[in-house]
Amino acid sequence: MWILPLVGYMGMGLGFGFLTLAIASGLYYLSELVEEHTVFAKKLLTRLIYLVIGLQALLCLVDGFPFKLSILSIVSHVVYLGNMRRFPIVKLSDPLFVTSCILVLFNHYVWFSHFSGAAMVAPKSIYDRPDIPTFTEIASYFGLCVWLVPFSLFVSLSASDNVLPTMGSEEPSGIPGASGGGKNKRQGMAKVIVDTVRDWIGELGKLAGWGRPERGF
Repeated sequence: MWILPLVGYMGMGLGFGFLTLAIASGLYYLSELVEEHTVFAKKLLTRLIYLVIGLQALLCLVDGFPFKLSILSIVSHVVYLGNMRRFPIVKLSDPLFVTSCILVLFNHYVWFSHFSGAAMVAPKSIYDRPDIPTFTEIASYFGLCVWLVPFSLFVSLSASDNVLPTMGSEEPSGIPGASGGGKNKRQGMAKVIVDTVRDWIGELGKLAGWGRPERGF
């Protein structure tokens, strides 16, 4: 067979493209919701962090998760909680924000190494069945206890500095009236990235000749 494998590759490419667009649209929509309901989003994220901390403590006490790794996860979420003090404004050069980014990667690495090592443990006999977590359990743990809070903060945090001074802001940006009469509004980081990628793809399309009006005779 020659044609069917090509059809399979084309289907995989289209599926990956549609999945990417769906994720980008979801991020864009979530950013819009956070912009409209900032107070509610802050309360929700704060409670979510406390929930993950409690869940991690239960996993350590009841299911026997490694004590050191559990403490690392709890401390990481305490650091994430520190980003809520100025929510949704963030400085990319803020040491707390940089530390949070490092902890996300470090948590992923140590827990991935832990579960990989547990999966490699072989039973000593046919009667010895170690309590190895399934793929669904591992994926659910990573989604809820490792990635959920950092991903939520990434979607929610603001990435625009060109805004008018507001009550409670630490650093007024610019002179009143210099930002177009308040037309520019603070945008979520995910929304800024999606807009940037979309504009970049549009520019590439223009360079390739797409979207140009046809010349009449």
